[in-house]
Amino acid sequence: MGKIIVQGGARLSGEIAVSGAKNAVLPVIVAALLSEGDCVIQDMPQLADVSTICDVICELGADVEKINGKSVKINANNINNFEAPYDYVRKMRASVLVMGPLLARLGKARISMPGGCAIGTRPIDLHLKGFEAMGARINMEHGYIAAEADRLKGARIYLDYPSVGATENIMMAGALAAGTTVIENAAEEPELVDLANFINSMGGSIRGAGTKVIKIEGVTSLGGTTHNVIPDRIEAGTYMIAAAITGGELFLENVIEDHLKPLIAKLKEAGMQIEEKGTGLYVRGEKNMKAVDVKTLPYPGFPTDMQAQFMSLMTVTQGTSVLTETVFENRFMHAEELRRMGAHIKIEGRSAVIEGVQRLTGAPVKAPDLRAGAALILAGLAAEGETEIANTFHIDRGYDKIVEKLRGVGAKIQRS
Repeated sequence: MGKIIVQGGARLSGEIAVSGAKNAVLPVIVAALLSEGDCVIQDMPQLADVSTICDVICELGADVEKINGKSVKINANNINNFEAPYDYVRKMRASVLVMGPLLARLGKARISMPGGCAIGTRPIDLHLKGFEAMGARINMEHGYIAAEADRLKGARIYLDYPSVGATENIMMAGALAAGTTVIENAAEEPELVDLANFINSMGGSIRGAGTKVIKIEGVTSLGGTTHNVIPDRIEAGTYMIAAAITGGELFLENVIEDHLKPLIAKLKEAGMQIEEKGTGLYVRGEKNMKAVDVKTLPYPGFPTDMQAQFMSLMTVTQGTSVLTETVFENRFMHAEELRRMGAHIKIEGRSAVIEGVQRLTGAPVKAPDLRAGAALILAGLAAEGETEIANTFHIDRGYDKIVEKLRGVGAKIQRS
């Protein structure tokens, strides 16, 4: 396994182009299984997870053609396999999203129980309850989930929790179901809006995406389309914190400010300068930023995917901050690694109490998950000496060329 080596102390300055959103492109690629025409997806990030999901839909019988580094053409007219193999699903839990399109197109779906980052219990019972409400028969045996339906029927579905994955899966299933499907207490993330826009551009009829109630009028078939993926708000947020933690200034190109409001509010509260300019953001860190408290919540609250990176910033700010994690119960694994670098962090249940220190010290650390890996890079940028980060495969699942982008704005960072 390769490692990422960071020499701390460099002040970042320059411009970074933000890639297409990982959490938008994965369901969009899967939703191409609903179409009987050619779907061209543009502004795709070059990520391990994107390669994995393309492999999954190829196994199902779709043709996937790379047009260039950032675009792909998918034709799923002849899909003939309804089983997503264990080897793929164990790598990435987003693979469970194929269930909705497969049930809608083939009337059958069989997948292994999903894997992914070990950041807590993330059951798929809400997905299955939604499919059952639409007439699917569900069986679980030997580590696999099987679902069958003659044709899915529209239903009114209330989600006990606004799960992004369940909302996406039910929305895709409803696109070709008979009648109207209503999802109540739906997730509201921008990536869901992007998925709805993609399906609608194929001829679907989805209203209300981005609100608590989504209505899907099922159609008999969907055609081809061309779609540009939205910018990655988590990648943008990570580079905002990179500027903050190094006292640097960056212009982040390809950013939708509205998608970052809770993070922007907290960074401004901590003392950062942030200004919208054209299609991007100018951000500048200050020397003496101050501690602030954060609670993660479903969108439009503070994103759980930014909690680890924000913790890295809080380790070197003045005062004491409290970070409360309400979305996942096991998402403080990076705290122990940050302690190895000299951070003062105390975990109390679902809260982390952080006392800012004057400086961190470089040390060998391991990325326990995707966003924690990014947090350790950020800590390394601020630390004295060298930080060596192992388990970089986690980072490469969600960040397109992170080493090259940071090196381009002055970071002393390399792979080994």
